[in-house]
Amino acid sequence: MSSNPTPDRALHPAAEPFAFMLGTWAGSGEGSYPTIDGFSYLEEVTFGHVGKPFFAYTQKTRHAETGAPLHAESGYWRFLTGDGVTGSGIELVMVHPTGVAELLSGAFIAEHGGGTFELSCPNVATTASAVLVERTTRQFHFDGDTLSYDVAMAAVGQPLTHHLSATLSRRG
Repeated sequence: MSSNPTPDRALHPAAEPFAFMLGTWAGSGEGSYPTIDGFSYLEEVTFGHVGKPFFAYTQKTRHAETGAPLHAESGYWRFLTGDGVTGSGIELVMVHPTGVAELLSGAFIAEHGGGTFELSCPNVATTASAVLVERTTRQFHFDGDTLSYDVAMAAVGQPLTHHLSATLSRRG
């Protein structure tokens, strides 16, 4: 198993402490929100790099029973400090094909074998035709070959409420 999906390029020094993120992760999750029925899904997430101080991020989900596509998002994880240790600034720039754009920021708390990213977006941008999403928070926890996350959102008149959680394993 390689933690670097692009071994021909060296990691940028600001990204080196986060090499544990690189690769493809797959697993399952569950979603709920006050305005929809609960659901289960299958997910695949990939983190890659090109030698700059960021990682490219892609995510796609499928319905757990039918395999039908559900959601996708893509973006960039930006590492803002040169040392990449606890308290380092992190930005996550993410777009959804539904007309939603999140500009999240937060910090990383290092732990042996990974750590936790605590990110929030106090003002979500939406196109004129998108569902109104006002605020999001995301927590990503990496522990060795396991990635788990939780997403909360304030949308369609609801306060900040849990929406998604998943546990993924590193492929490979």
